[in-house]
Amino acid sequence: MDKTLLKGLMVLETVSKLDGRAHTLDEIAKVCGLSRSNTHRTLQTLAHAGYVVRDQDTGSYRSTLKMFELGARQLSNMDVRSYAPPFMRALAIQTGETVHLSVLDGLDVVYIDKIDSPQPIRAYSVIGGRAPAYAVATGKALLAFQQLDYISHYKSQLHSHTQTTRATEDVLKQELAEVARAGYAINRGEWRDGIGGVAAPIFSGLERPVAALGISGPLDRLTSVKMAQYVPLILEAAEAISRQLGYSGPYAAPAATA
Repeated sequence: MDKTLLKGLMVLETVSKLDGRAHTLDEIAKVCGLSRSNTHRTLQTLAHAGYVVRDQDTGSYRSTLKMFELGARQLSNMDVRSYAPPFMRALAIQTGETVHLSVLDGLDVVYIDKIDSPQPIRAYSVIGGRAPAYAVATGKALLAFQQLDYISHYKSQLHSHTQTTRATEDVLKQELAEVARAGYAINRGEWRDGIGGVAAPIFSGLERPVAALGISGPLDRLTSVKMAQYVPLILEAAEAISRQLGYSGPYAAPAATA
């Protein structure tokens, strides 16, 4: 095990569990059973990452809301699977295509639920499976509403999967800006040749994108005309799930975060 990481987590938990007031370095070190120098280094790292803040006048430390944000985001991700199935089933009936519910993990999407198309030829995926977020519709629907520099952190990982993949930072950012304005994303064979999709983001009560809902299918059936016909259905379903999660902001195109 990584002992440094474990010490950092212990210090972070200690600061967050204390009685709400800011605490001195010595108090935190005593509770954690660590040396003063070790505790100081750990607190500096946590402060740099935004998890704790140091009072410039007293030198004491307190936790920030970043832990709450992480916890609330995780709860939202868990809740979405409880609310989404009825809307996914309706979408599956309306479109006849495979329906995906995805969450973002770095530069990937993870499929957390799905309903397979009844068609003999359909998009292949598995629950728990991954796909490059920048090359599939659910992924682009989520990336479009992340921090504006999100893609820049992963630009070295961008690469083409097919001839239509947007694999350069500038081109991808331009497309994601268009997705943010429209409120939905389209994939035209960018991950797998001949397989496309349409998706829209799902927002939590904290107005954060927590998942994406979309359909996938072969492009010879899921044509541009069909995609355009299905966009309102997908937006309606994604908005309904968002409302169930407590989202009260505008839909279908909330502003990207600064």
